[in-house]
Amino acid sequence: MPAVTHDEWLRRAKTFQVYGAHHIDGADEPGAGRTFRVVSPRDGQVVAEVADGGPAEVDAAVAAARRAFDTGPWPRLAPAERGRVLLRLAELLETQREALALAVTLEMGKPVTDAHDIELRAAINTFRWYGQLADKLTDESPHTAPDALALVTREPAGVVGAVVPWNFPLTLASWKVAPALAAGCAVVLKPSENSPLSALLLGRLATEAGLPPGVLNVVTGDGPTAGRALGVHPDVDVLAFTGSTAVGRHFLRYSADSNLKRVWLELGGKSPNIVLPDAPDLEKAAATAAWGIFFNQGEMCTAPSRLLVHASVAEQVTEAVVARARELRVGDPLDPATEMGALVGEGHLERVLGHVRRGVDEGSRLRTGGSRTRTDSGGSFVEPTVFDRVEAGAGLAREEIFGPVLSVISFNTLEEAVELANATQYGLAAGLWTSDLSTAHRVSRALKAGTVWVNCYEEGDLTVPFGGMKQSGNGRDKSAHALEKYTELKTTWIQL
Repeated sequence: MPAVTHDEWLRRAKTFQVYGAHHIDGADEPGAGRTFRVVSPRDGQVVAEVADGGPAEVDAAVAAARRAFDTGPWPRLAPAERGRVLLRLAELLETQREALALAVTLEMGKPVTDAHDIELRAAINTFRWYGQLADKLTDESPHTAPDALALVTREPAGVVGAVVPWNFPLTLASWKVAPALAAGCAVVLKPSENSPLSALLLGRLATEAGLPPGVLNVVTGDGPTAGRALGVHPDVDVLAFTGSTAVGRHFLRYSADSNLKRVWLELGGKSPNIVLPDAPDLEKAAATAAWGIFFNQGEMCTAPSRLLVHASVAEQVTEAVVARARELRVGDPLDPATEMGALVGEGHLERVLGHVRRGVDEGSRLRTGGSRTRTDSGGSFVEPTVFDRVEAGAGLAREEIFGPVLSVISFNTLEEAVELANATQYGLAAGLWTSDLSTAHRVSRALKAGTVWVNCYEEGDLTVPFGGMKQSGNGRDKSAHALEKYTELKTTWIQL
């Protein structure tokens, strides 16, 4: 993180401006003139007026993408050349890293240190990784009869609609946009209405990096209008979505009601984090559990919101987590010393506090937190919150809260722990703490989750895939496997 002070970030925030027009066909497009306000959750102030897109703007963006794909140069470039453009985009993101971090912090409330060091690092690395991968992919020529030649080729799928949420606006956009572009597709990106500013900057930087017009378009607007228009559009070949399970169901219906486009979903989670008595370091397990649930204000689909602890060490681990929650610095997201920022908005804040109230009513014990804080700031801040004595059937243990609320559940046997961990509609991620190699293998295989972290949490890099099971979705982001979403397999059989 560069040595930018709190005062300097405040000064930059006062002069912060983003032109709020859509980015369509390589140019800024104000659309029909409708706008909506982007309100910063750090202080409740309006930071931008942004074009409010609907079916007309989505039609224009999809038409531009279709032209770019059907007749433009991008799908026909040598993969190495596509890779070089993605690498130039990565360098531009690096050059504009501080400005982009400021945009992310102002629009969705995460600490600027996290926006700069974590969010932007992930986005830059993603475009760089897929830029380097673009010309490393090979087709297949299966061995077959001596009088025939069989070819299996991966071809770009076409026009991709990408709808991404506000909690990691650039990271999650890059996880979809970068592999789609590397494969040769054209993309229409629809960011959350809560976090459109960083996406607009991304679109303009992509054009500056050399993407031909129409290859990456950004349309801003809300989900029921712009998102739906993208979901039902007959000229969209693939739809990639990250967000809630409820909205994911809508996109499946949109596909059924339109052209049966492929829909790839990364949805919600209620991730278990299992701590066994033989964990190599109980203090580290507790500290990691606290970091996992309070990082990004708990606004993460992978957040380990269910801490499953063996009864023999439950109080020890819980006390350590509570101590960390009480010392965590909740503050102005523009202060580099802040550890937890603001929830994305007032509506979400009220939903999180509603879960807290329900937890108390259901009989769970509130160990710390549970209230709004920094009320004089005008922002949407809540205390880090820990419950214990949570019953497996309670709302706290079943429902995705998407906030800094941890539920501690104790167990007595390993079998009980696995049963509790899998007793959810979700299957995105899980954690396990043990010193026993056999236990690590057996339990990680038994857990119904797309990712299992052993003696760590939220670790990994772009070489490994990410995605869920059950109602946490399908398909995978990251790694070479992500390209499977944006390509079609074609078999060519040549009789010799």
